[in-house]
Amino acid sequence: MPRPPEPARADPIPELPLEQLAGGPLATLERRPLRPYAPEALAFLGALSRTLLASPACRSHPDVVAFAYWCRPAHLARLAEAFVDGQQRLGRGLTLHVAPANVPINFAFSMAFGLLAGNPNLVRVPESLPVQAALVCRAIAELFDDPAHGRVASMNRLMRYPRDDAITLALSAQCQARVLWGGDQTIAHLRAMPVPARCVELSFADRYSLCLLDAVAVGETDDAALAALAEAFFRDAYLLDQNACSSPHLVLWHGSDTEAQAAQARFWPALATCVSNRYALSAVHAVDKLATTCRMAVDLPEIQGCIRHTNSIYRLPLATLPADVAAHRGSHGLFLEHATKDLDSLGEIVSARYQTLTTFGIDREALAGRLQALGLAGIDRIVPVGSALDIGVIWDGHDVVRTLSRIIALQ
Repeated sequence: MPRPPEPARADPIPELPLEQLAGGPLATLERRPLRPYAPEALAFLGALSRTLLASPACRSHPDVVAFAYWCRPAHLARLAEAFVDGQQRLGRGLTLHVAPANVPINFAFSMAFGLLAGNPNLVRVPESLPVQAALVCRAIAELFDDPAHGRVASMNRLMRYPRDDAITLALSAQCQARVLWGGDQTIAHLRAMPVPARCVELSFADRYSLCLLDAVAVGETDDAALAALAEAFFRDAYLLDQNACSSPHLVLWHGSDTEAQAAQARFWPALATCVSNRYALSAVHAVDKLATTCRMAVDLPEIQGCIRHTNSIYRLPLATLPADVAAHRGSHGLFLEHATKDLDSLGEIVSARYQTLTTFGIDREALAGRLQALGLAGIDRIVPVGSALDIGVIWDGHDVVRTLSRIIALQ
């Protein structure tokens, strides 16, 4: 499809058949960008953090609380300090964000990234409007009504609409940047749409993540530390039912078979205790998990049976690591697992699809060096167990704020 011509000026955006959740009419959108980490943006996000943390309804949703903590002023100040590089920068301009449906608060992080980069933003919130998304949208709309945040309110719109290429095309034609989240097919479809020639795109497609546990470290840790590890793993895997790209589907045990078995005998019962107190598996999800288990057993001859800890944890031990293991994903507490003494075996399975590697008892800096030496196409993050869902301005190997801003060179 041919690209539309770059608009010579910021023409008003036509009114479109969509539902606006926060912000005024599209035609009145302020298109002038700010500098990255502008005081107006920091003040707004700090106020949003305080509003969400003060709300009892919001505090009942861990993902909303996590976003609120991410937006707290002290954290943003650290990000702003780390961003300083001596360059004169400005936001690229109007940015369209298309958020995924399976991570309710993703849209809020995406908007925050665009705002920190200095951009006016059009944010498509999932049409289903999960309760967490509704709570955050309501808080943003209330802050937009506060004259103290008039500049931010004037340059940001939250909206939802059914999948409609005509609407997305009309919005894309106005943009200097797009941030696209979703499955591979969704991303491919959106990227095929024409955009202005200088439009910058960040695409966050489907990814695969895994967990690496040192068997000796798990086996020797005390009961309190073991319970903390189980709680951390629970956050990574169960809070979003393994739907996040960064949630683990494969658990690797670093050590001999004997060491791994001893560690597994401690870790999985500790996780089962945590899950029993924190997680309710619905009947439909239990059936889905059983069906996925049966399908994996057929597709992966490397599977050596199924170990269950009630319906909430299914473990599928692997005799060897199949090259296509990333094509097989669990949900609602279904994990593949394998023991290995040679971490170079990661080179046999890791493709560009791999995103997050969570670890316990592993020297992450040494591991990163090892992965660099292997020249792996994937693994963009190595973080402690419990931090898989901690989204940041460096994501999928991209420096998001720098990419969404431009340099005004002084020569």
